[in-house]
Amino acid sequence: MRKPVIVRTVMEMMDRERKYVLGEVVQVSGLMPLLMKPRNKQKWTPEEKQQIVAHLRRLSMVSPYLAVMAMPGSFVVLPALAWWLDRRRTNSLRRNASPPDSNAA
Repeated sequence: MRKPVIVRTVMEMMDRERKYVLGEVVQVSGLMPLLMKPRNKQKWTPEEKQQIVAHLRRLSMVSPYLAVMAMPGSFVVLPALAWWLDRRRTNSLRRNASPPDSNAA
């Protein structure tokens, strides 16, 4: 028996997001040795600093996913997270929009 279209769509979406998170986490694997350099009395090179920034950006993109996965009842919280993330986006769009002309009356 074939799955309904919505179930297939949700499963494909979950698979796509799982692959995305896994790919990002795998790319962050070299972060710990870089972070331990100052503790071991070594200095970061400019290239290593750029790598650290890139790793932290990747982690910031994945952090909402990780927070949802760590929460109890995470599938219940997922719609609220999607709403909150979208709300932040629309608020930033409103802030960046030009203010109305106050001289027009």
